[in-house]
Amino acid sequence: MDRIIKKEVLFILMLVVTFSKSTYSQKEGMKTRWFGFVPSNDLYPRPQLQRSNWTNLNGKWQYVITDTLTTQPVFSKDSIIVPFPIESMLSGVQKTIYPNQLLWYRRVFTIDDTNESYLLNFGAVDYFSSVFINGKFVGSHSGGYLPFGFDISKFIHKGENEIIVKVADPTDTGVNPHGKQALYPENIYYTSSTGIWQTVWLEHVSRNHVRSIKTTPNIDEESVEININLTTTDRINNLKVQAVVRSGSLQIAKKTIAIVTGENESKFILNIPNARLWSPEDPHLYTLSVTLISNEKTLDNVESYFGMRKIDIQKDEKGMDRIFLNNRYTYNLGTLDQGFWPDGLYTAPSDDALSYDIKAIKQMGFNTIRKHIKVEPERWYYYADKLGILVWQDFVNPPHGLPEGSRAVFEKEIKETVDHLYNHPSIVTWVLFNEGWGAYDQKRLTKWIKIYDPSRLVNGHSGEMLFTDNHLRSMPNDPWVNSDMVDIHSYPFPRNTPSLPGKAKVIGEFGGIGVSVNNHEWNDMQGWGYVQVNARDLITQYRRMTDSLKYLERNGLSASIYTQPFDVEGEENGLITYDREIIKLPLDSIRLLNQILARPTREITEPNFFIAHNLDVNDNDGKFEELLVKYKNGDRDSSILRRLILTAYRQKNQELVTQIGKDFISCMSAPFSKSNLIFIKYITRTPQDTGFQLFLNNVEKIDLVMGKNVSRNTIKDILKKSVVPEYKIDTTRVYDWNKLEKDISEKYGEIGEETILGRIMIEYSGLLGNIPDWEKFGKYYVLYFQKALEHPEFNINAISWPLFEHVTDPTVLTFATKVVKYSIDNWDRSPEILDTYANLLHKTQQTQKAIEWESKALELTKGTRDEKLFAETLQKMKDNKPTWPQN
Repeated sequence: MDRIIKKEVLFILMLVVTFSKSTYSQKEGMKTRWFGFVPSNDLYPRPQLQRSNWTNLNGKWQYVITDTLTTQPVFSKDSIIVPFPIESMLSGVQKTIYPNQLLWYRRVFTIDDTNESYLLNFGAVDYFSSVFINGKFVGSHSGGYLPFGFDISKFIHKGENEIIVKVADPTDTGVNPHGKQALYPENIYYTSSTGIWQTVWLEHVSRNHVRSIKTTPNIDEESVEININLTTTDRINNLKVQAVVRSGSLQIAKKTIAIVTGENESKFILNIPNARLWSPEDPHLYTLSVTLISNEKTLDNVESYFGMRKIDIQKDEKGMDRIFLNNRYTYNLGTLDQGFWPDGLYTAPSDDALSYDIKAIKQMGFNTIRKHIKVEPERWYYYADKLGILVWQDFVNPPHGLPEGSRAVFEKEIKETVDHLYNHPSIVTWVLFNEGWGAYDQKRLTKWIKIYDPSRLVNGHSGEMLFTDNHLRSMPNDPWVNSDMVDIHSYPFPRNTPSLPGKAKVIGEFGGIGVSVNNHEWNDMQGWGYVQVNARDLITQYRRMTDSLKYLERNGLSASIYTQPFDVEGEENGLITYDREIIKLPLDSIRLLNQILARPTREITEPNFFIAHNLDVNDNDGKFEELLVKYKNGDRDSSILRRLILTAYRQKNQELVTQIGKDFISCMSAPFSKSNLIFIKYITRTPQDTGFQLFLNNVEKIDLVMGKNVSRNTIKDILKKSVVPEYKIDTTRVYDWNKLEKDISEKYGEIGEETILGRIMIEYSGLLGNIPDWEKFGKYYVLYFQKALEHPEFNINAISWPLFEHVTDPTVLTFATKVVKYSIDNWDRSPEILDTYANLLHKTQQTQKAIEWESKALELTKGTRDEKLFAETLQKMKDNKPTWPQN
């Protein structure tokens, strides 16, 4: 194997090292209409197992952020509003928690009576949490999406008690399922949500109480099976459990069973004659009361509910495999709901906001929601049950690359998810994997889910075939094995799916039509959709897609999921804006079009329900000339200036961007705020821009706000685009590199000098395809890394390998060993760079040390194609033979 290829010394790979993360942030303060409302604390967070004697612990808690070594945090007066993630505006904090940090919560609560038991419940905490009561460890939990709780009876006393919760969250850097959260969100990933993000509550219960209820309807047998699990800590005589089913005020069924001492489970089968079936058209719910009784005394009473419904695959009158609800073919017309909020992130601003999303989707005429890679608070599923919407529930995928331990964590969490959400009639489909994200053992896992929960369909892999612009990205082997569905994703327009016997044909995602709405954007600099169209064209595009779906439906299609109901951060492909304020299509139009595919459902007629304002299709870039006239007449309103700059930028009118940008920056009262710096960075493209001098003259100040090396990299990027010769061979020009170095260094200081030194180094390396000059390459390698070692713009391993192979100056080679070792110590532990370091040591006559490092590199390549090559190199070192080319 060619060692050059093995080292991948290609110029495109060299310009990849950046140690300042790009910042993707919202325009200052995007809020929903529910922002500022005090959340109601009287709504029980678990409608499937509801008690009357409980205390909501949401509200103001103390918090502190520490390193991971801290065991005894010191709390100040800093407070956070639970249950909002600390990264959200509604938390009152809006800070990022990194993997090397811990987030601690503290709150005091009062106990008046220590008789019986107290249960402390958490709706969800992301990700690892440990709970302490009055300084004593109670228990821990891992999993960012599922509820947990502890019996804290033996840890409490009358009067004031203290809760401390310790949280660690690796977000997208660990083995944990994390959904679409990212520390540095971009493209299809969004701002992370760390810590407590669902309700915390306390229950006062009998020591003997109901632990869980499981309901399984059977509409063909007109019955419901009820499994009740109990906690029985005391031996009590005459213990009974009673179940009562009602429809409204009418009692339908009642049964009482005696509990044998020591048993903790009871099973009922209750007849439900002439059952009123649950469906999107008639989402009827039966109430279920379960009471634990001893000697005619009630020990515990919980309220629950269930829906009589059935979901399966059957053949229609034409012999096509279809999705049937309650033995009736039902087209699943859905939309991909991600469950993010601009002010609350993972947490809806209020319970009304939580229900609003389902109401809005149903009001638009959809009968299905695909809940995408997130598990919602249980009240969301309660509203789905109550309002009548079919839910395809995604499991939260394991991380990309499947790091060691991630499979076991994923399988544990999918089982817990099924257990947690089993009773909700709205959930009709489990979605195992999405577009190959962390996918593995699909056949085994799909089969396991179908056996574990035979009451639902299983979509083993949504988008296993993914089309973008009619191009198939990859062809999987044995697709949709064991699945109930053949599911493809097709962007933007829907297309036909393959036919497989016994499986329904569905389009798990399509659409993604992006429309930006002025003043309703998370980030007005980086809106995104699969297709970006003018607002006037969206209704035409949607109508064409509906016509296509109807054609496909006649040929066997059973479901389609449109991307998506709401914009999410930089994705502007929602039918409604991220703040839920503007609907981009006339409501009557989209509802009428959706009725082509799905049976119409009752409209939401609640007096206080308002879906959104209609989009003003005239408020677009066509107003540019009108706003420009205002600007030329002296109008310096900041919103007008910002809009003019962004429109000019889209029109590639850099001269106008520079001119208006100068006025805009001069009007800023706080130019060094993070949001303003992000915007200034975005519009700064030339050395003539005001922002360039701002970044050049305030490097340290800006880096404190934006992150390490942001200023330096911003300046260097601009210089490389406008002042420094391009990174390509130009045979028409001969550069006076000495003069360029002198001029750029004098004008732009040490950052300018670093930039031009890097360009000269590459010029002499031969990596641009020109004839190398190894002596000058070595000289400029030293000059460049003397300045840029802590913030190089090139991959150190890639640029150091040709130096090892071709430079003979021992001083330069010795310097290179220090450069490569610095990279190893700080960010790169790949076998390739260990190999480079070992070879440099060998060439500088440090062979024994070289053997040690090459052995480490070899160990990391075990089982890979490089193992043989590294073994040969190691043997040459042991034989004291050169490992570099011999002329």
